[in-house]
Amino acid sequence: MSLLLTVPALAALALAAVTLGMRRAFVVVTVRGRSMQPTLRDGDRVLVRRRGVTAVRTDDLVVFADVIDAPPVPVPAGAAENDGPRTVWAVKRAIAVPGDPVPETRVPVLAGGTTSVPADRLVVLGDNPAVSRDSRLYGYVAGERLLGVVIRRMRPSDGDSC
Repeated sequence: MSLLLTVPALAALALAAVTLGMRRAFVVVTVRGRSMQPTLRDGDRVLVRRRGVTAVRTDDLVVFADVIDAPPVPVPAGAAENDGPRTVWAVKRAIAVPGDPVPETRVPVLAGGTTSVPADRLVVLGDNPAVSRDSRLYGYVAGERLLGVVIRRMRPSDGDSC
């Protein structure tokens, strides 16, 4: 009798472990802005596999922490102000990975003596360069800012609009 109680408990424990492992390996990120159009649109959701810089290949879509200046927001009386920098996830295309030649013609800010992308760095561009904040503006993306590589665009759920 106790074996019957143990099997469901073990199954539940195994399911919890698998779920926890999946949550550590994968994350869903919502695209904000127009910088990746036409590939991705504002509001699209993408499945991201947590990876390091060494797993990124040229042309992969990557997600990384982008520190931007937050606009001042009205603060209720007695609350602490929060108008400093904030971190958001940015989605861009990796156009050069460690060891690749520096793409000076497309990213002039990187022109400066080095001939290849340094270790633990990426060069990224948005697919819509007219509105994209990317390596043309801030140079290399450091590996510690990388969340991972986009695996695929997720289908909208029943409540989402297309």
